[in-house]
Amino acid sequence: MKTILSFLILCLSITVGAQVKLPKLFSDGMVMQRNKPIPVWGWAKPHEPIKVVFKNQVLKTKADRNGNWSVVLKDQEAGGPFKMIIEGKNQIELTDILIGEVWICSGQSNMEWPVSQADNFYTEQNDSDYPEIRQFLVEKAMSGQPKKTLTGGNWQICNKNTVGDFTAVGYFFAKQLYKKLKIPIGIINTSWGGTCVETWTSREAFQGSTEFKNMISQMPDVDIDELQEQQKSEVYSRIEQVQGNIINASNQGEYKNVGFNDSNWPEMYAPKLWELQELGELDGVVWMRKTFNVSKEDAGKVAVLKLAKIDDQDTTYVNGVQVGTTNRYDEDRVYQIKENILKEGLNVISIKIFDYAGGGGIWGEASDLKLNVGQTEIPLSGKWKYLVTDVKSSVSPNSYPSLLFNAMINPLIPFACQGVLWYQGEANVNRAAQYKKAFPLMIADWRKHWNMGDFPFYFVQLSTFDEFGGNSNAGSKWAELREAQNNTEANVINTGMAVTIDIGNPKDIHPTNKQEVGKRLAAMALNDIYQEKIVSRGPAFKSMEIDNNKAILIFNNIGTGLKTSDKYGYLKGFEIAGADQIFHYAQAYIEGDKVIAHSKDVTNPQAVRYGWADDASDCNLYNNEGFPALPFRTDNWKTLTKDEIYKF
Repeated sequence: MKTILSFLILCLSITVGAQVKLPKLFSDGMVMQRNKPIPVWGWAKPHEPIKVVFKNQVLKTKADRNGNWSVVLKDQEAGGPFKMIIEGKNQIELTDILIGEVWICSGQSNMEWPVSQADNFYTEQNDSDYPEIRQFLVEKAMSGQPKKTLTGGNWQICNKNTVGDFTAVGYFFAKQLYKKLKIPIGIINTSWGGTCVETWTSREAFQGSTEFKNMISQMPDVDIDELQEQQKSEVYSRIEQVQGNIINASNQGEYKNVGFNDSNWPEMYAPKLWELQELGELDGVVWMRKTFNVSKEDAGKVAVLKLAKIDDQDTTYVNGVQVGTTNRYDEDRVYQIKENILKEGLNVISIKIFDYAGGGGIWGEASDLKLNVGQTEIPLSGKWKYLVTDVKSSVSPNSYPSLLFNAMINPLIPFACQGVLWYQGEANVNRAAQYKKAFPLMIADWRKHWNMGDFPFYFVQLSTFDEFGGNSNAGSKWAELREAQNNTEANVINTGMAVTIDIGNPKDIHPTNKQEVGKRLAAMALNDIYQEKIVSRGPAFKSMEIDNNKAILIFNNIGTGLKTSDKYGYLKGFEIAGADQIFHYAQAYIEGDKVIAHSKDVTNPQAVRYGWADDASDCNLYNNEGFPALPFRTDNWKTLTKDEIYKF
């Protein structure tokens, strides 16, 4: 009986194994690239005959000895909906297929940023009935080896119910293209916040690079599951030593109560990310508590609790009563406290914080951490009690190179597409100089793997964000990263860069005006690919001449002329230095198609910089078509990141 049962199970497994399977990209509602050969591939039993039927094409092949098969459909014009039938031992029918333009959208959090968190979401939601704009959202995954299949993902048709989940940059790009081209647009969103460029680049690319081949030679074979368990154990040991308590989630229900004794809990300062304090690197769950006194007059009154920002998610209690919860790391926490919650004398705020990746804890301005009750303001900045109750593995996409290429890019290849949109760089600012090599290497790597020639690769230059207070005299890592992006556009064929220093937020690494970002990317595509013949880029520094104490700056891409957004005609963002290499604010003005810059403090100019700062939001030079000038420097003086290299 056991023998028969084993035989039946074996037969069943063979039958299941023989089923024709497709990559997750090939599913109902998909968008395929027009006017290019279309690879279709999948898996089946070794040597199994396969037939693919699409419109008037019938293609036949056989799976190889490993069960892999592929065919290539001839070029198709835009249109749809169509269906596709794939036959082997079983049959798969795909419906509602559109042919149009397909763009890969990738990078870190500013590409991942959804429409629901962009400016004017409700307005955008009311103008989102575009059934021919579709997104495939790639499920996040890491792998130490190249994978053939995605962990998950599906196509969504754009409408009021789905648009909020679309990548905002990708969607607003697609919307601009659709309005001009009137054909289907598919965007494949494969992005992950906080990730560096090295995790998106293949091992083979590093092996062929003089800059990185020594690094990659030390790369071990990585089993992600095993590594996560190992690192989690190491983090547990370190945290328990720091906090003097074992990591235990069993008593969490008591931590929100006034009478709970937290005297043996350690302390940290708030607002300040815990990675910058004794607790150090940690993703997981941390409780934070703060006691404060309320007068007899204010007891029982309604109040407003302000907790600055909390990374990533919080559930907040006052005297054991939940007063709010938020799941956005960059959103101000402002919670209303109802009547009769505050008591005369001692009160307690208890916060359960969930940190999923990157920085964690209460952060922001100290002045935004307070409680207002009646006419009384109670400051809450300073020391808080804390206790770690759970730890996530510290393995992240940045732990080793190639982890996201393996799991989130390789499975997409060779799906036919028009090109790539890329928004990334924030995670590489500390290695900005090396980004001049790392970023072009990744572009070349993707192009080689896709084998579609030098397909268009458009990217977004880092926006304004005052992370380190960097400037010309102190040095600016953000400016150096922008320079690396400038160099990529200048030196890598068929690339384009959208400048965004004018639409950022110095206090928020995630500017929410994604509409303009999408428009600027679309302008380049419309000009370069779709023959709209429009001005699509801003002024770029070309050369400098010195005339006594004045620097004369000449630009490319001036369109129909230069202008400033300042109503009085003043140019901002220019600095000038002499041989002492000390920069001074420059008086600058437009003269025809040139900019003249000078300073009373510099009699013999040697160098000019424009927008060389973390926060470059003052910059206001544009062409008449409204595209901002690229930040630049004319010197090659010492920088902050020159000697910083990638390590794992």
